[in-house]
Amino acid sequence: MAKEKISGAEALIRSLIAEQTEYIFGYPGGAIMPVFDVLYDYRDRINHILVRHEQGATHAAQGYARVSGKTGVVMVTSGPAATNIITGLSDAMMDSTPLIVITGQVGSSLLGSDAFQETDVVGITQPVTKWSYQIRHSSEIAWAVARAFYIAGTGRPGPVVLDIAKDAQTGLTEYEYQPCQFIRSYNPYPTVKADEIEAAARLINQARKPFILAGQGVLIANAEEELVRLAEKADIPVGCTLLGLSAIPTDHPLYKGMLGMHGSVASNIKTNECDLLIAIGMRFDDRVTGDITQYARQARIIHIDIDPAEFNKNVKCDVSVLGDARAVLQALLPKVEPARHTKWLESFASCEEVERIKVIEPEIHPQKPLMNMGEVARKVSEATGNDSILVTDVGQNQMLSARYYRFKRPRSLVTSGGLGTMGFGLPAAIGAKIGAPDRTVCFFTGDGGIQMTIQELGTIMQYGIDVKIIILNNNFLGMVRQWQALFFNHRYSETPMLNPDFTMVAAAYGIDGERVATREELDGAIERMLAHRGSYLLDVQIDPDGMVFPMTPAGACVTHIMLNATEKYE
Repeated sequence: MAKEKISGAEALIRSLIAEQTEYIFGYPGGAIMPVFDVLYDYRDRINHILVRHEQGATHAAQGYARVSGKTGVVMVTSGPAATNIITGLSDAMMDSTPLIVITGQVGSSLLGSDAFQETDVVGITQPVTKWSYQIRHSSEIAWAVARAFYIAGTGRPGPVVLDIAKDAQTGLTEYEYQPCQFIRSYNPYPTVKADEIEAAARLINQARKPFILAGQGVLIANAEEELVRLAEKADIPVGCTLLGLSAIPTDHPLYKGMLGMHGSVASNIKTNECDLLIAIGMRFDDRVTGDITQYARQARIIHIDIDPAEFNKNVKCDVSVLGDARAVLQALLPKVEPARHTKWLESFASCEEVERIKVIEPEIHPQKPLMNMGEVARKVSEATGNDSILVTDVGQNQMLSARYYRFKRPRSLVTSGGLGTMGFGLPAAIGAKIGAPDRTVCFFTGDGGIQMTIQELGTIMQYGIDVKIIILNNNFLGMVRQWQALFFNHRYSETPMLNPDFTMVAAAYGIDGERVATREELDGAIERMLAHRGSYLLDVQIDPDGMVFPMTPAGACVTHIMLNATEKYE
């Protein structure tokens, strides 16, 4: 029986549907127009979200992927559209987010001729993707889509690019879709080795002062339950990387806070006092380790990761366990003996008390008229029952909302970690709400970051997406200003900002909101925002001199902790 012949464009849309794609985030143009034309006939089976900029499409797909656990799909045209996706690809690659990005391309006969809107997409994107492939014939499309989903969503997830020549979209092909389940030389889920499990269990059972460092790999592997079981069984305190936040509930008695430059005092100090570090699904980023030469020199180190390239890349480990975090922890749990580390856990209290007195109380209960970012974040979190999804932009708003927000459920934080992309937050919040429509999405941003992708308010308007937008407005590029204050003698070079009336900008897009100038107005404004059906914007006026503490200066030892601008932890 002859196979059905259809166009490459239709083969693409059918293949996406076969992979259970629900949403495409995109922007049409000449070189991808045949696919958008076919999409018109499939509107009842696949939803397209028209963003206002191609970078916004990638970040929206990231937000969708991070909260749903599915692969985000992006579709744009050639040339400048393809170059506009590079930031999102880089961000997704750094933060292990599964994306399929489809770009249109000039006809195959024109490749290499500098035709209108031709760009070497494969050459540009290869360094920031797991796989980048150019399709020149319609017969390749179904095969390439299946392979792309398999690569993007398995192992350590990441972005994939399919660059499709225009004649491949219009040409006919015999269509049959077969999901990809194997690629030679690609082993996304290596078999967990018994000897590695035995070695790790032996170190855990011998430890007197163990400490778990939980990264995003726990969330990607859906290993949150196993993480808690390990911590409870062996009585081990847990610290989380920025992207690992929400892997364990904030109110769990064994949770000891965020790690890193602006992490908790206890987590950072105890990193250099423990006798065993158990790193799960994290890559020992420089913002976590500080000065590598002074990092955890006293400790044995177990590193659990699905990517062998991470082993001994930054920090030398004693035992490396290769595998998916959930599979590793499931194998490890029966080998770990029940234990109690009462004195070790009690030793965290003094650090926590210093931080409470010197950092937390002044931040969330300030004795001054001007508002702090941390107090706003804590109030919003509490008003949502500590059960909403937090999306952040990058900068002071990111660090302070991550520090003072609380989490009950996994996949409750969406932020740009490795790349630190300003402008990430607004489109990511759109994607997060689409990916988790039944959850409240609160987006914290600064007055600088929101203006980098503010046009995505148009996407919110067009689709009626419900995102609660909180601008922590200090009329500065706040994090840069903080560094200028602390390390550049208060020379505020190009960081003060003259801003528009954000509530009027929002109103132009049909989004309600209000300006909050005083603490007395805050509670009522938050209540109105959360009660409102649809998106709502709070423009909260923040102390322009506010800073994020604790802080470990870049390149310093993790125990070199600034509690404020004048005091260090002793």
